[in-house]
Formats: sequence, C-alpha cells, structure tokens
Amino acid sequence: MKLAILAFAAMALAAPAFAQAPAMTPAMQAARQTVMTQCAGDMKTYCDGKTGREMMMCMRENADKASDGCKSAMQSLMAARQAGG
Repeated sequence: MKLAILAFAAMALAAPAFAQAPAMTPAMQAARQTVMTQCAGDMKTYCDGKTGREMMMCMRENADKASDGCKSAMQSLMAARQAGG
C-alpha cells in the first residue's frame, strides 16, 4: 500500500510531463504542494538530480525509507485525487 501511495504521488508530481494529465482541483493542487514540501528532503536524500519519471521510480524504490510526513502528505494527495476524480 505504501508503495502504491508513493508511486501515485510521484506521478502526480510529474503530471506536467504528461500531455493528458487530468485537471487538478484546488484541493489537489494544495495537496501536491504539501507533498513537494514534505517530501523535499526525501527526494533530495534518495533521488537527488532526478526528475519526472526517474524521480517517480526512485521514490518508489525508496518507499520504505520515506519520512512519516512525506508518507502522510502523499496519502492526502491520493485522497484529494479520489475526491476530485
């Protein structure tokens, strides 16, 4: 489950790279910003220099190492996406 949450959040962070990305609601945008803030340290620690799909795959590979704040933020993003979709 944690892996799926991290994978989803990483994809959401990379959404601008996809031409058919769904429109983001204000709640999704806020949740995405929270993920970027809460996971910044984890991304730098485990995935420094990676972007887009590469970042998503790296975060997925390091799901078990993500901080509690990052995991919580990604769960909130998933919930906002499900509510908005």
